[in-house]
Amino acid sequence: MTFTSPRLCAVMFASTAVLDAQSSETPPQQQQQIDKRIAGLVPNYRTADGSLPFKSISAKYKLTIAAKDSFDTPNYLIGGLFAGLGQLENTHPAFGQGLAGYGHRFGTSYADQVICNMLTEGFMPVVLKEDPRYFRKGTGKVWKRLGYSLTRTLITRNDSGHNMVNFAEIVGNSIGATIANSYYPDERSLHDMASRMYTQVATDSLSNVLKEFWPDVKRMLQKNKGKSQ
Repeated sequence: MTFTSPRLCAVMFASTAVLDAQSSETPPQQQQQIDKRIAGLVPNYRTADGSLPFKSISAKYKLTIAAKDSFDTPNYLIGGLFAGLGQLENTHPAFGQGLAGYGHRFGTSYADQVICNMLTEGFMPVVLKEDPRYFRKGTGKVWKRLGYSLTRTLITRNDSGHNMVNFAEIVGNSIGATIANSYYPDERSLHDMASRMYTQVATDSLSNVLKEFWPDVKRMLQKNKGKSQ
């Protein structure tokens, strides 16, 4: 795995996050001024304000978050871009080149994201009674916030608001890596499955960093823009 991998890059720039304030099921404390998309592009439906009192969400809303995170329109555009990069790098050479190879790379890469998102953010949290949201700290020293955001793939809250091991992330991505054997016929070894799981967990951690720090970056950009006017 390298940082030029289209899958890793896609996750870095296509993370998840923020609850939709227009949903009738959105908990009142989540109706914050949080962008629905980071930088206007990255779907952001899973972020919650960690400083506010905890309020659990329904099983239906967990699945809603996962679906929005998976099927938001920009994801298709980003998937197409990184499928093109995969074509140039000739990742998964068994897919070949040309339109057929491009289509295969796009389909499998997008399938990876949808399957893992639906499992780790929807179905597994429902079954295991975990909360799939990322609870943003928003204050404190940068290194502490960075450490917090990177560890949220291993630590989450249950439906009572208490911290626990993020089994949904681990089990969900393990299942997703196994399902992927059906459409990666030349990559079915234990090493291949472990690599897919590691990549997903790592990129989910990077997406949490985006969720934590994007509001700070946005304020900085707006402040600099105001000074330049």
